[in-house]
Amino acid sequence: MKKKQTMEDVVHGVFLFLGLITVGCVLLITVYLIVSGLPAISKIGLGKFLFGSEWASTAAEAKFGILPFILTSVYGTCGAILIGVPVGFLTAVFLSKMAPKKLRTVMESAVSLLAGIPSVVYGLVGMLVLVPGIRKLFHVPDGASLLAAIIVLAIMILPSIIKVSVTALEAVPKEYEDASLALGATPVETYFKVSVPAARSGIAAAVVFAVLMALIFKPGDKR
Repeated sequence: MKKKQTMEDVVHGVFLFLGLITVGCVLLITVYLIVSGLPAISKIGLGKFLFGSEWASTAAEAKFGILPFILTSVYGTCGAILIGVPVGFLTAVFLSKMAPKKLRTVMESAVSLLAGIPSVVYGLVGMLVLVPGIRKLFHVPDGASLLAAIIVLAIMILPSIIKVSVTALEAVPKEYEDASLALGATPVETYFKVSVPAARSGIAAAVVFAVLMALIFKPGDKR
């Protein structure tokens, strides 16, 4: 027993050490980027850099305003979350609780395939399919719009939401559902009033992870 406890302490220490190394590397990269960018930001001016509405780096009178990029990221992320989270959550409930075995196998394979596709491929498909479709549907001169980015981002974050949420829902003890059904609740009521609240921490983690993905990975990034 003592030997087992010692082994667990060693494993815990190793994981803690590796976690601290990871956090330290991220902090070092962040500090390096800030320090490297300070000379340029001080030359441009922090206000003009953050709140400038134009980016013209090759113009005779160069301008370096990043406000449009910031707003586009915020709007795109919010739009993708509004679409991706409900679809991903409901899909996770269906897969973990309602789907027949054969259909679940097919859908899980499709979700895993989506998770393995690089973001640059999503961006390429968006440019070749979504952009022309939006241009024809809404009769606009250019379909490369925020709507196209939101749709592509929503599809990109779906696999993460579904896989993490399915894992959280499957971790709920079956006794909870059996007790609910024994008390007269329908299966759907049991899933949404018992299983989902019991798995809320895992589902919340899936949503947070999806938000981070939408902020970090943009369609066309070579990652």
